[in-house]
Amino acid sequence: MNENTNVELESFLNISVNNFEEMRKNIKLETFEASVKLILQAEEMNCRIHVTGIGKPGHVSGYVASLLSSTGTPAYILHGTEAVHGSAGQVLPGDVVIAISNSGETEELKATVLTLKRNGAKIISVTSKPDSWLAREGDAFLYAGAAEEGDSLNMAPRSSIIAEIFVLQGLSLLLQNIKGLSHEQYIKWHPGGSLGKRKVAN
Repeated sequence: MNENTNVELESFLNISVNNFEEMRKNIKLETFEASVKLILQAEEMNCRIHVTGIGKPGHVSGYVASLLSSTGTPAYILHGTEAVHGSAGQVLPGDVVIAISNSGETEELKATVLTLKRNGAKIISVTSKPDSWLAREGDAFLYAGAAEEGDSLNMAPRSSIIAEIFVLQGLSLLLQNIKGLSHEQYIKWHPGGSLGKRKVAN
């Protein structure tokens, strides 16, 4: 480890914190209202929730689908590119798809979103670019902003991934509270590990 490495790490930490603080200014309760409404309406009609993305956001989609499912909103991972090769069949008319892309311009995701919309799905767009293709095509928009990724190349997804996870954690929290998720129900869905061993407080 040398001084340059330390400078690079400090730069990453500072940029990430600054991105986080700037994003925090743009996130209010109203930011989530349209997305929450879409999801609750879909569930009332016995429709399902899916999460998709290309590349690193695709990995985020796996975590988010799992988080939503464990907090009262069953959700399914939709492979971002396999969707146009048949996997779009898992999405039925009235379903909601959360589509994640930092730029909002990823070509593979465009093809997937267009296919899903033609099949009757509603789209929640998660991107750092409010004027992007994805934001315009969405039925609801969640801002996940990161001006810089945090390293000298400014290419590999780092801060943008933190932003996407953060805003979607916020969405899961609102849904959890609206549905009144109890400690007992959470343990029922998560009996394994240290969380499953926690005693319910009297």
